[in-house]
Amino acid sequence: MFSYEEIKKIRNQFPIFKNQENNSIYFDNAATTQKPVQVINTIKKYYCNFNSNVNRSVHFLDNFTNNYLELSRKNLKDFINAKSIEEIIFTSGATESINLIAFCISKFINKSDDIIISHSEHHSNIIPWQVLSKKNNANLKVIPVNSEGELNIRVFNKLMTKTTKLIAISHVTNTFGILNPIRKLIKTAHKHNSLVLIDGSQAISHITIDVQNLDCDFYIFSIHKMYGPTGVGILYGKKKVLDKLTPYQYGGGMIEKVTFKKTIFSGLPYKLEAGTPNLAGLIGTNKALNFIGNYSIIKINNYETKLLKYAIKILSNINGIKIYYKNSKLTKILSFNIENIHSFDLGKLLNNYGIAVRTGTHCAHPIMDYLKINGTIRISFAIYNTIEEIDRFYKNLIKCLYLLI
Repeated sequence: MFSYEEIKKIRNQFPIFKNQENNSIYFDNAATTQKPVQVINTIKKYYCNFNSNVNRSVHFLDNFTNNYLELSRKNLKDFINAKSIEEIIFTSGATESINLIAFCISKFINKSDDIIISHSEHHSNIIPWQVLSKKNNANLKVIPVNSEGELNIRVFNKLMTKTTKLIAISHVTNTFGILNPIRKLIKTAHKHNSLVLIDGSQAISHITIDVQNLDCDFYIFSIHKMYGPTGVGILYGKKKVLDKLTPYQYGGGMIEKVTFKKTIFSGLPYKLEAGTPNLAGLIGTNKALNFIGNYSIIKINNYETKLLKYAIKILSNINGIKIYYKNSKLTKILSFNIENIHSFDLGKLLNNYGIAVRTGTHCAHPIMDYLKINGTIRISFAIYNTIEEIDRFYKNLIKCLYLLI
């Protein structure tokens, strides 16, 4: 567990906390994490000293960029324990990664085939499969949740048939922070010869990820949720599966040879990476990985769990509060409502006290409709948050409630 002094040193690495004169609190880490100075400085240094395109020339700037790009790929491979760098595809974010797979596997989805998602998915892990199912006359099936917000495994087992071609499930739900039993889902899916895509956006900087051990076919995430730059996404895919996919986009960087009669595409990973990637972001990604590696995912998870448990304990004292699924296996996210108070109104008042929380449906309308609510207040933690911030949040929350009740 981190000591007070260690957390203080960690916070000092984030310029945004030094620049805030009002000592505000950032509890919106599930949306995006703040960036340490080493990530920011690396991006600035790249643009000031080494800016160049990649794989286009033989000059030293191009070589520098290319070397660091591939270093990022290798470090990401190691971070999630992929078998090879060929299994690491660069995208613009988790959303593009999911859309890439939805487009590329379209030719394998036939009429009356099944695609399974859950009731708790983010819109970006619903809409692509909804569109694909409609286009190919396939069936989109939904795993319901039980009274604790957890996936109903009994129903899932019934949904699985020989016509199931893909399961797309979040590792951790972005609405309530529930850790889904993805090992069990993957094992069952593979017994039916179905592919499995795991959306790891809310898990990647909080849980140790070993894609070989999980045995998932695809694992996707965004770097901006793990202390890195925006505009960078990672798609992991098993090589034997990626080899069967035709490119998602066409252009420079993903071809071996072009003539007016035909085009020969490059091998993995480049055939799925058309155009110039976010080079500065990918170079900054190395520093984000280093930052996490310096503190260990296990220690980070233990510390965030301490924050979460403390927040649940102190907030439970409020009359009329509904904390969603606090008895489930939650990770770093706490969603709640207070009786007769709209989440937006409370969020606006908290903002007046310099407290940043997320309000609304969190890009997850179906689960909100299922619960018959118009949204929640969501707080989410990262390594730089503190017990003291939770205490201040609680005191200011009480002040807001007096104004609203």
